[in-house]
Order: sequence, then C-alpha cells, then structure tokens
Amino acid sequence: MDPLTQGVIGAALPQAAAGRRQVLVAGLFGLVSGMAPDLDVLIQSSRDPLLFLEYHRQFTHSLVFIPFGGLICALVLYGLIGRRTGLGFAPTLLFCTLGYATHGLLDACTTYGTLLLWPFSDQRFAWNSISIIDPVFTLPILALVVAAAIRKRPLLARLALVWGLAYLALGVVQRDRAIEMGQALAAERGHKPLRLEAKPSFANILVWKVVYETETEFHVSAVRPWPSAVIYPGSAISKLDIERDLPWLDPLSQQATDIKRFAWFSNGYVATDPRHPDRVMDVRYSILPNEVAPLWSIQLRRDASDDAHVDYLVHRDTGGGRVQKLWQMLSGQPIAREALESTGQYGISRSQGAFGRDCKSLPGERNAQCTEAQGDIGGG
Repeated sequence: MDPLTQGVIGAALPQAAAGRRQVLVAGLFGLVSGMAPDLDVLIQSSRDPLLFLEYHRQFTHSLVFIPFGGLICALVLYGLIGRRTGLGFAPTLLFCTLGYATHGLLDACTTYGTLLLWPFSDQRFAWNSISIIDPVFTLPILALVVAAAIRKRPLLARLALVWGLAYLALGVVQRDRAIEMGQALAAERGHKPLRLEAKPSFANILVWKVVYETETEFHVSAVRPWPSAVIYPGSAISKLDIERDLPWLDPLSQQATDIKRFAWFSNGYVATDPRHPDRVMDVRYSILPNEVAPLWSIQLRRDASDDAHVDYLVHRDTGGGRVQKLWQMLSGQPIAREALESTGQYGISRSQGAFGRDCKSLPGERNAQCTEAQGDIGGG
C-alpha cells in the first residue's frame, strides 16, 4: 500500500489499544512504525536493477520479523520522543510493535505479493482484495485517526479499524465475483484456464482485471461485478517462450538468470513486448484493466556481456484517454471498439468484439446470457 495508508493503519491499531491520555503518542508511534518496513526500498544496486524486487516486501514484511521491527522502532522512538513525554519503554514497545505488525498483513491484501513466511518460504502472498492506492479505503481511516488523536478517544480509532476490515471484506466479495465472471467468460470462449486471477484496477474495487492462462496465451479482460455486472473484453498475448522469442540469448548469461528472477516476481505472467521484441513484460498490471500494456518490464541487450544485467523499465502512460476510459468503466458505461483501440493495446486478440456488455444473469452461471452493448464477442 501507499505510505499514507500504511501510516494511518499503523496508527489506528495502537490508538485503539491505548488509554485516553496516550492516544496521541500511540498514534504517532504507530504511524512511524507502520511505514518503517518499506525502508527496504533502500536496498538497491546500481549494477543490479532487479535487486530491489527481491528485497522489497521480503524480510522486513515477514511475520517472524515483527518483534524485531517493533523493537528497532521502539529503541529509536523512545530515545527521540518517548522519554521526553514520560512514556515508559514497555508501552512504547507495545505501540511500535502493533503499528509495525499491520504493514505486512495490509500489503498482502494487495496484488503485488508479500513474503509473509520468509525465511521459511519464498511464496509471495497476494490476496488481491484492494489496490495499492484506494482513497475510499484510506480517507475515512485518516479522518478517524486524526479525530481520535485530537479528541483523545480510542473509540474513533476502533471505528477506523472496523471500516478498514469491512472494506477489505467487501474487496474479497468483489474479487470472488470477478473470478466467477472471468471463469464464465473463459467457458463461453471454450477455454479451460490453467489458472485465473482477478485484481482490482487502480484506486477502486469496482472494476477488476481478470487474467487467465491457457496452454499458449494469457487472456486479459476487465469486469465490473457490482452494482451491475459488465464485461469489458480485452486482449490475448502469447506466453514467453525463450527459445522462440529470444533465440539469441545465451542460457548461461546473467540476462537469462534475470529473466527467471523477473518471472518469479511476476508469478510467471511474462511475455515479450510486441512493440519491443527484446523486452519482457509483466502482463498482470496496466493502467486500463482490460489492456496488455505493462507498468514495468525488463530490457535485454543483444550486445551485452555474459555478466551484464538487464535494465528495469517503468511505464506510466496515461495518454490515449485512459483515465477517461477507466472512469467510463467505473460508471458501467460501454466503450466502443474504436475508442479502446485508440489506447494502443499491445496484445492482439482473436476475440475482440463488444467492449462493454450488461450481464443480466448471475456472473457464475455457465450459460450466462448477456445483452451486448456494442456487438458480439466470440471465443478467442
């Protein structure tokens, strides 16, 4: 999650456990401790651009590291603030540990992946129930945390936690509905997905990106499960096949190793960029949830030495009316084929048709009947 959200959630839990006279300092300690695990972003290398991918959301976010992280924060904050306010070390440690404990669990609710069980497992937990930024989630919590500190009322912090848990639970419901819609869409196309995931689109839990894998391709669409079910079909793109797509690459080179590292980070959802054949991208993320247009990728170089690393690239293209189209999706409006194609999608799908249709039956039914908003979508 973004630092503000991590901070206010970190503040809310110790505030909820504090007495009236300690609400302000408990919130302050929780705020700092709730953001502290993201100091792992400082673990970087100018020579190895992928190093931060391996260490971000790693040991500092692990469940077993919570007592150590809380202790480190307490040692720093007690010396700077706690001693001066007359707060003992024991409550300082409690407030810091509670704030620190919220971070990894909240990150696991997003789609990025968090190593909660490090060092016992390298599994990246991603419960896909909330976007990394969601103002509807954050702003009420921020308001309640500030009010709790000003009015010295722990009850307000407890209400903030109730709101946060309720919103995350709603995200789980929406995610499961999106998965049902994605499964129905795949069945309608005659596909039997090897795996299928639904992820919230940017800053909301209304519109979801559905990605599923077949034997040779990744298929991407967007769905809006509630309040009215709408499907926005997208694209398909071939899965990465190194022998086919990068025949020039030495399998013993550092670049080949970096592809494996990037594929681990991307949970295997990797493909070559049709516009840049020597670029490997993460298919899971995009500005528009029904397009294959990566937020990040790695660039390989044919003339690189055997020990040279790939370059890590970040893409944030909001042009082509993407923000407007996302708003149309949030509103449940259909989007014409021509308007969507103007965004310059990467993948070429054989099943592009209607770009928005109202599903009248339950999203999980195999024989779901839909009223087409723009045309027909066939199997791809």
